[in-house]
Amino acid sequence: MAPDITVDELDKEVLEELRSLPGDLADLVGRHLVAAERALEEDDPDRAHEHTKVARRFAARIGVVREAAGIVAYRAGHFSEALSDLRAARRMTGSDAYLPVMADCERGMGRPERAIDLVRSPEAERLDRAGRIELTIVESGARRDLGQHDAAVITLQRLPELRDPQPRPWSARLAFAYADALADAGHQDAATDWFGRAMAFDEDGETEAAERYAELTGAVIEDVEEDFDDEDDAGDVAVVEDEADDAAALAEAGDLLESEVASDESDEEAEGPGAAEASEADSAAGDDDADVVASSEEAAEEAESALESAEAAQATEAVPAPEAVDDAEASPTAETADVDEAVEGAQADEADEVKEQTAGVPGITPAFIEPNFGDVLNDDAEASEDKPKSE
Repeated sequence: MAPDITVDELDKEVLEELRSLPGDLADLVGRHLVAAERALEEDDPDRAHEHTKVARRFAARIGVVREAAGIVAYRAGHFSEALSDLRAARRMTGSDAYLPVMADCERGMGRPERAIDLVRSPEAERLDRAGRIELTIVESGARRDLGQHDAAVITLQRLPELRDPQPRPWSARLAFAYADALADAGHQDAATDWFGRAMAFDEDGETEAAERYAELTGAVIEDVEEDFDDEDDAGDVAVVEDEADDAAALAEAGDLLESEVASDESDEEAEGPGAAEASEADSAAGDDDADVVASSEEAAEEAESALESAEAAQATEAVPAPEAVDDAEASPTAETADVDEAVEGAQADEADEVKEQTAGVPGITPAFIEPNFGDVLNDDAEASEDKPKSE
């Protein structure tokens, strides 16, 4: 017996009756009754029957224990035992509530006449409406057991509750019993219609209306609860597969990242010395180019300054004092020739120096080179020689 089973789950009326037993024994019997009830809820009447037999052995003179033992024996198919326990409970408690079950036990034992006798007994008149309906259902079954099929149908047709469209506690059982009676009487179409109604009332699956309706119509009845369970299981499997796919994708991405990082590190290690040397070479080349440009600019500045000094000297010589004009006119050729040779020599030296400095450096040329005025000076000198000397 499960350790969580306690007598606190029993109704107050049951606990009141068990107080007549000693404390430990009352607790034991009560726990077996709770265990039997749980077994019936789990659709295990045989296990429930074992628990009620233990409870009856220790408390056979307690009415509620005999009632529980009779009901469980009836559910387990032990009709003779169930009838004995229910008769004893009826004597102890004075209640006729289980008279329909006793009549059905008579049917189960193959005695439909005794079932009909119980239906006609004075005790049946004291039943409530639900009890009367249940007893009428048993009577219809007993009529069918006796071969009175039309009488079985008429017995149920007398009940006004058969035509009640509202669902009641007895609606599913009553519609199913009427459909079963119609089927035994040969009214297949009407039976099919009433099995359909019983199936609509029977939300808890108390009867076999769905199976009987499927047999008569050939339709396939799907179990909605099983479909929901299958969908839940499929959803759980899909979630697990998605999580597994996500984990695999993440692991693959991590491996790719690690491989890329390792590849980059290996490339850096392999190219490290060569890259460093290339960087140093580029830096050295840049420094050399800067030095060449700087030296070229200095050389150009020196050449410009030399040309300016030469032009200044030439201008000074070209404008002689008044007292030396006659001497200059007398011998201009020698002095002009000397000046020309000096200018040409300076220009040639400067040009060679610039070429040597810029040689081997593509795209580097002096910013400005002074033009050669030697030809112009020579032309002026020749023109002065051709003029007639003034006396």
